[in-house]
Amino acid sequence: MNRRKLYFFSGLFLTLSVIILLVTGSPLLTIALDKNNEIPLGTLITCIGMISLPFTIYWGFKDLREPSSKFNGILSRFLKIILLLGILWVPISYVLAGNLSFTFSEKTTFQGGQLAMPWFWWLSYGIGIGAILTLIVYWISLLFKK
Repeated sequence: MNRRKLYFFSGLFLTLSVIILLVTGSPLLTIALDKNNEIPLGTLITCIGMISLPFTIYWGFKDLREPSSKFNGILSRFLKIILLLGILWVPISYVLAGNLSFTFSEKTTFQGGQLAMPWFWWLSYGIGIGAILTLIVYWISLLFKK
């Protein structure tokens, strides 16, 4: 098995595993990673998913790695931005929430309050939706290629 296939299937396995754990609300998500019970395993699992979804798409489609047209180049750059946001998801989310369990309260301040919460959800959903939309647009573009 070549390197590309190994990366693709590893990313696909991780992505599907994370989706299953998140959708089922697995008790694994609430296991504490530190003594103070401040960092849940769900943070790490979700971070892996945020990175593995665009990673899988990147390694699954050659035209998104090595674009053959200007349009595919745009999609490729967009996917790389999504991948970068996936990598930076934990630090950005920490800045927004002020904690690594990414909980928000009724604070009047931005960090950890109701003003930061929509930003967190836009970032979190935006990574997944952006990666999937990139893939769908790529597939649709294949219909119009000829």
